[in-house]
Amino acid sequence: MKSSIEHEIKQWMSENRQNAIDLLQRLVMEPSTQGNEAGAQKIVADKLVDMGLAVDVWEDEGQGLEELVKHPYFCSPRTEFNGSPNVVGLWKGCGGGKSLILNGHIDVVPTGERVQWRDDPFSGKIEDGRMYGRGVTDMKGGNIAMLFAIEALQALGVKLKGDVIFQSVVEEESGGSGTLSTVLRGYKADAAIIPEPTQMKVFPKQQGSMWFKIRIKGRSAHGGTRYEGVSAIEKAMLVVEAVRQLEKVRNDRICDPLYKSIPIPIPINIGTIEGGEWPSSVPDRVELKGRMGVAPEEEMGDAKQMLAEALAGIKDEWLLQNPPEIEWFGAQWLPGAVEQDHALMNALVDSYRNILGEEPVIEASPWGTDGGLLAKTAGTPAIVFGPGVTSMAHYPNEYIELDKVFDCAAVVACTMLKWCGVEEGGNTVYTN
Repeated sequence: MKSSIEHEIKQWMSENRQNAIDLLQRLVMEPSTQGNEAGAQKIVADKLVDMGLAVDVWEDEGQGLEELVKHPYFCSPRTEFNGSPNVVGLWKGCGGGKSLILNGHIDVVPTGERVQWRDDPFSGKIEDGRMYGRGVTDMKGGNIAMLFAIEALQALGVKLKGDVIFQSVVEEESGGSGTLSTVLRGYKADAAIIPEPTQMKVFPKQQGSMWFKIRIKGRSAHGGTRYEGVSAIEKAMLVVEAVRQLEKVRNDRICDPLYKSIPIPIPINIGTIEGGEWPSSVPDRVELKGRMGVAPEEEMGDAKQMLAEALAGIKDEWLLQNPPEIEWFGAQWLPGAVEQDHALMNALVDSYRNILGEEPVIEASPWGTDGGLLAKTAGTPAIVFGPGVTSMAHYPNEYIELDKVFDCAAVVACTMLKWCGVEEGGNTVYTN
C-alpha cells in the first residue's frame, strides 16, 4: 500500500469531520428505543441513498415474519415489528475480492430515571470533545464511524473488488432478531466487523449469554410454627450457592490469554429474586431470574446441561424430592470466535498500527453481540471493534469521545482496502 493512503484518508476525514458529527447528533436526538426505531432508520436510509448505495428497507411481515419467528434462534419478546425497520446499504464491488459486513444496531436501551441525567437523555450535547446521549456510545457512534469509512473511500475514488454491506438493525438489545432477519433475507459475507463499544480494543472472541428462571418450591406454614413448613427462601440460598460454585468451576477451566484482564470471563448473574407473600408465613415459592455467560467456543446446550447438573447435585433432602425447575426464556446472544491469525484480524491489526502508530489491545468481549449470530447462521465470522466507551453503555450520561469515532473510521477504511481488495485504475492504488 502506498504510504500516502493513510494520510489521504485522515486528511479527508479531518476536512469533513463536522458533517459526521452533525449526522451523529441528529441520530442521537432521534430516540430509537424498541418499537420506535423508524425515525432513526430513516436518517440512516437517507444517508445511504445520498452515498449512492443500493438501499433495502423492510419491516418483517407476512411470510418473512413467519420464517423469522419460527427460526430456532429467534428470541424477541415481540412478534410484530411495525415501526421497526431494518436498513441495509450495499456498496457493490467490482468483483474478485472478499465481501465484508459492517453491522450495527440502531435500537437503544431505555433511559432510566431522568433525574440521573444531567441533560435530556437525547440531547446530543457536545462538551469537551464528547457527545452525550442515550445510544451515542452503544452504538450509534460506531455506526457513524462505519458510514464515514465508506464515504471516505468513495470520496477518494477507491473502487473495491469485494462488496461492503452496511447493516443498521433493530432488536440487538433483545437478542438479535434484526440481524437474524438480514441473514434470512440473504445478506451474508466473508467476514464482518461489529462496531460495539470496545473503546478501540479488538475483540476476536465474544461471550454468549442466555436468560434463565429457577423456581424453588417450599411448604407453607404459619411463621409462629415455621418448623412445620419448608422455607423456599432458605432453599433458594442453597441454589444460589450452587450457582456460585458452578460459576467458579466454569471460569477456572478458562485459560485463554484473551481473558487475562477479565476477572470473571463468563459470569452467572442472578438479577432478580421473588418469593413469599406475607411476613408471618413460611414462603412456599421463590423464583430466581438470571443471565448465564457462555464461552466463545462453547455450545449453548452444553452450558444449559451444566446448570441442570449443578442444581440436581445439591445435597439437600427436600430439593432432591422437589427439584428446582429451570426455564430458559427471553433474550440470548450466541458466542462467537475468530482465530487471531484470521485474515481479517491481520488486516484490522495492521491498519490500526498504520493509522494510530501503536499496538491494539486484543481481548475477549465480556458481553454478547450479534457477531455470534452472524457466524452461526450466516457463516460470517465477526470481529468486534468500535469507538464507544465500554463502561458507559446502558449508563446515565452516556457519552462518546468524538476523536475515537474518527480514529475508528480511519482504521476501518484501511481495513476495507486490505480485506476487499482494490481495483487498479482508481484514484488510489493499493496492493496487499
